[in-house]
This record gives sequence, C-alpha cells and structure tokens, in this order.
Amino acid sequence: MRTYEKLFLDGGYVAPAGTDTLEVRSPATQALIGRVPEGTAADIDRAVAAARRAFDVGPWPRMTPDERADLMGRLNEELMARLDEFAEVITAEVGSPITFSQTAQSQVPTMLLDYYVNLARTFAFDERRQGVLGQTWVLREPIGVVGAIIPWNVPLFVAISKIAPALAAGCTVVLKPPPETPLFAYVLAEAIIAAGLPAGVVNIVTAGREVGEHLVRHPGVDKISFTGSTAAGRRIAALCGELLRPVTLELGGKSAAIFLDDADVAAMVPELLPFAMMNSGQACIAQTRILASRRRYAEVVDALTEEVRRQKVGDPTDPETFCGPLIAERQRARVEGYIAAGRAQGARVTIGGGRPHGLDGGWYVEPTVFADVDSEMTVAREEIFGPVVCVIPYDDEADAVRIANASSYGLSGSVWTSDHARGIAVARRVRTGTFTVNGCAIDFATPFGGYKDSGLGREFGPEGLLGFLEVKSVNMPFDYVP
Repeated sequence: MRTYEKLFLDGGYVAPAGTDTLEVRSPATQALIGRVPEGTAADIDRAVAAARRAFDVGPWPRMTPDERADLMGRLNEELMARLDEFAEVITAEVGSPITFSQTAQSQVPTMLLDYYVNLARTFAFDERRQGVLGQTWVLREPIGVVGAIIPWNVPLFVAISKIAPALAAGCTVVLKPPPETPLFAYVLAEAIIAAGLPAGVVNIVTAGREVGEHLVRHPGVDKISFTGSTAAGRRIAALCGELLRPVTLELGGKSAAIFLDDADVAAMVPELLPFAMMNSGQACIAQTRILASRRRYAEVVDALTEEVRRQKVGDPTDPETFCGPLIAERQRARVEGYIAAGRAQGARVTIGGGRPHGLDGGWYVEPTVFADVDSEMTVAREEIFGPVVCVIPYDDEADAVRIANASSYGLSGSVWTSDHARGIAVARRVRTGTFTVNGCAIDFATPFGGYKDSGLGREFGPEGLLGFLEVKSVNMPFDYVP
C-alpha cells in the first residue's frame, strides 16, 4: 500500500487544495494498493504558475544546451537507480506482466531520455543562413510552458516521451498522470528531486479528466502534448484550435500485420504475437489486424491459435506470464463487448473469447483470436485495446495493401516476408506513421506518430524536439560581417 498526501509542485511536496483522493486498485486482485490526492483546478493553477516562473525568470531556459543535458543526464541516472521500483509499481497499478515492466515500462524510458540528452548537446538551436536580402540568424527557442497529459498503459514511457524533448528544448512542464495509475509519478518525482532539477521545471498534478481539461485551457500554458484515445484527442484539438495553441496528439491505432505468401509462418508467428498482444493488448501500436492470403489463410490461423495456446495467462508478477489483467472493470466490459460483437457479426473464435478459469479476482480476459473476419466488421475497424486479434484474408498483394489502408487509423504496421525489398515496397504503399519489415519497432532517433485519426505531429527524433521549439528569424544588415 502506497499512500501519498501531497502533490509535487515547484520543486517540492505541497498540500493539495482539496481533500478528495484517488484510490488505486490492483487489476490482478482488485485490492486497494494506493491512494493519492485528487488534484483540482486550483492545483493546476499553482502548477502552471510554478512552471511559468521557472520559464520566465528561472535558469532553465537560460542555461546552455550542455548545461541542461548535464542535469537531464543526472535525472536519467536517478531513473536507472529506480528501475526495479518502477517495474514493481507499474506492474502493481497497470497489471503489466513483470517482464514487460522490466523492459518497456522502466528500462526503455531511460533509453529515450538518454537519446535526448545526447541530442541536446548536438542540435543546431542557432543557425546562420544566407538569405535573399542578407545574413539571417535562425533561432530555435523553447516554446514555453508545456501541459503534458498521459495515458495509463505505459505511463513512465509516455511521460518521458514528453518531458525529455521539452527539457532539451528549454521548456518547463506540468504533467498530469492518469487517475488509474498515479503511483509511478511519485517515484518519478523522487528522481527529479534527487537529480537537482531547478524548482518548477517539472510539476506533477494527479487528477481526473475534468482537471486535465482545465490544464488544456489554462492561459499560462503555451503547448499541449497529449497521448490517449482519439475521442479525447478530438476534444483537446478543438480546444487548442480555439486558443491557437500548439498541440501534439498521439492517439489510437488499429495496425495491420501483413503476411506475404513467402513468409516463414512457423518462424514468424511467434515473433509477431508479442507485438499483437503486448501489455495484454493495451498498446496503441499493437498489430491486431493480421492479414493472410487466402492460399495460406488456414495455416496462419492455426499457427497463431497454437502460439496463443502456449502462452500463460495470470499473475502479472510471475515472470512466466504472457498476458495479465486489463486495467479496470470498464475495460474488461469494453473488450467483452467487442468479442460479443465479433461473434454476432459472424467471426469465428479459434481460441479464447471468455474469462480465464480460476482468475475471478482480477479483470482478466482470455487472449482471443478471431478468424473468418471481414474488414468491415466492428472488430476489424475499431480499437479494442485488449488481447484480441483478427485474421483477415486477402486475394493478392494489392488487396492486402487496400485492406491495411481501409482504416480510419494510421499509427503502425508491419509486413512479414522473406524478401526485404518486397517488404520495403509494401511499406511505401501503406499509409501509416511507422512501419516495420519483420517486426514492430519504434526507434527513438526517428519520428513517431500517426496518419489520419491516429494523431497530429511527431514525437521522438529531432522532429520530436522541434515540436517544443519556436523559430525566430533575426535579419542582419547588408554590411554585417560575422
């Protein structure tokens, strides 16, 4: 049981403005495992004021990039010193299998932060350019105070995906963690304090969604960076549009994994499955639409079904567990509703489709494979966010690309083939922000984001840093000699 009574604001812990609390329950047992303050609009006001002071008069944006990188490096050391604690806390509150938490939930965020530490040292924040009318200095300056709103599925990773480029740019941050998984944020706050970041550079308010909207609207905020559902992203985009406030949105996905006829199905299906059902299916980049040619359709369905059958479902603290619980009862009900809809529309469940025997205490759903799926079915079109995949037949390669593109989403995707050149040719035709040949990768040095309903803007790489910078041109007289 972790209980916190204060919020992390302006470099230290302060009492919240209200008295309400957020309770955190284990998705695996439903037991109460934590309690934190439920922040209010007044707490957001205080957090923004602290971030505003730190930006307007504090040292952070006035440091050299190397000085900021030094402190960011110290923060990364503190995160690395807490890898085991992050993994344990996130497994407890998210329900992620511990092996996933030990890598994607804790170690991978430090790799992302390390990338931006190094980029801050080498990025061209100032550029001298020969213009048509004379010399010009192009200055890339921090955008200001950033409101960062994150989801519950990979909370530390997404928090760092926003904090790291914002800090490298010289911005200050107000972070609003999700109400379902706020405990990790207190471990993050401890690391920030230990690293010696100046007061107000990062502030954290644990609160619900209504308070998050207050952050989006706040006049002291210069940019919003949001990761979450497409529905919430539309609302935030509308608010930012009214305010002419820059916004980055990383939203939902319904990614297609295309098995070409030359794929080694026996070898590649086991490689695909972790990308299809990672984090118990609660991942925006999950490869949940599996496209197989009619000639090899039964082979792919059978291989996938048997691979799922071999996986262990259960206690997320067990290193052998492949699939743990879903985040909450509402999420289980949502996933079960999609499974019922798939059956009602004629799809065939080859494995799963119910609740695992003997796991009545948690919010579990069996890993489920649907066959005989038409691309117009609900389970093939909408993001389920659970351990459910659909195997969809196609006629030829052009048909596979058509089906992959017949989605309102465009976040990720993959092609599985023995011919890499053919895989790259398919990649060029699929309209999605990230695509992998024989895998599912996110590279921190390259841009990540979505087409269509999967979002606006890009994170990671230099492109992710540019999203936290304003650009200023300083024109010099003709007789200026540098």
